[in-house]
Amino acid sequence: MNKRIGYGVALALAIAAPFVAYPVFLMKVLCFALFACAFNLLIGFTGLLSFGHAAFFGGAGYLCGYVLQTLGMPFEIGILAGTGFAAAVGLVMGLLAIRRQGIYFTMITLALAQMLYFVFLQAPFTHGEDGLQGVRRGTLLGMVDLHNDLALYYVVLAICVGGFALIMRTIHSPFGQVLKAVKENEPRAVSLGYDTDRYKLLAFVLSAALSGLAGALKVEVLGFETLTDVHWAMSGLVVLMTLVGGLGTLSGPIVGALLIVSLENKLGELGRWLAHASGVDWFNQLGQSVTIATGFIFIVCVLAFRRGIVGEMVVLAKRRK
Repeated sequence: MNKRIGYGVALALAIAAPFVAYPVFLMKVLCFALFACAFNLLIGFTGLLSFGHAAFFGGAGYLCGYVLQTLGMPFEIGILAGTGFAAAVGLVMGLLAIRRQGIYFTMITLALAQMLYFVFLQAPFTHGEDGLQGVRRGTLLGMVDLHNDLALYYVVLAICVGGFALIMRTIHSPFGQVLKAVKENEPRAVSLGYDTDRYKLLAFVLSAALSGLAGALKVEVLGFETLTDVHWAMSGLVVLMTLVGGLGTLSGPIVGALLIVSLENKLGELGRWLAHASGVDWFNQLGQSVTIATGFIFIVCVLAFRRGIVGEMVVLAKRRK
């Protein structure tokens, strides 16, 4: 009951948020929150560390942008095309990587993702290092004008809430319980008769599809797609979001995404404000120190609260009870 109340309050705050904050920034947070939740489904509940999720996130963004910009297709087709592409790539990558475990699985996903990175770098429809620019938003079902930031925000919110609900339902289903068993003790799950490779593959494809959905939404929101989203550093960023928020928790990745994206977007503004208030020009350099700040947060997280922000809060609440 407490969790339902918490989710209800969070949804109410999300509905009211665009009236007090910039909608495009909020939509960017929602896209990365869905991306982190999808990644957490794989690492937090299945125990598989993938360094290839940037391929799904950025690849879906490229395909969605191409479908909308070059082919002139509507919003719905672009989102479905990006998500379907990510699911298909996830299936192929999963079939190649899922039979390996530990660091070998991670390295295979990284290698395959980097192969796709060089494909996108040289493919003519991606425009190389220039990326896709000026991707139009279009309309939803031919009725809702998505050029309006407020209208697009509520569409993105509804899709992200649906994705989060799907993840939550998956985790609490019998399928999700098998995934947890695989994470805890895979040989025992095999001895009970479960085809663990099949379960891991399904989890991998689902995680890839939801990551692709997040990437397709992001290109709709921002109107461009670049190689940054398919680079291995993006896979590292989503790992950071998940660890900071709380690995293996439902709401932890959302908190981590909010913290990291806010840091990336607001650190420069904070530096300018401090420079103006104190008269010290050095503060203007804060906007260029995002990687240092995120690295410092990661070190503090590992040393001080290994379970992440939400994970530590859950443990603290249990101790008080």
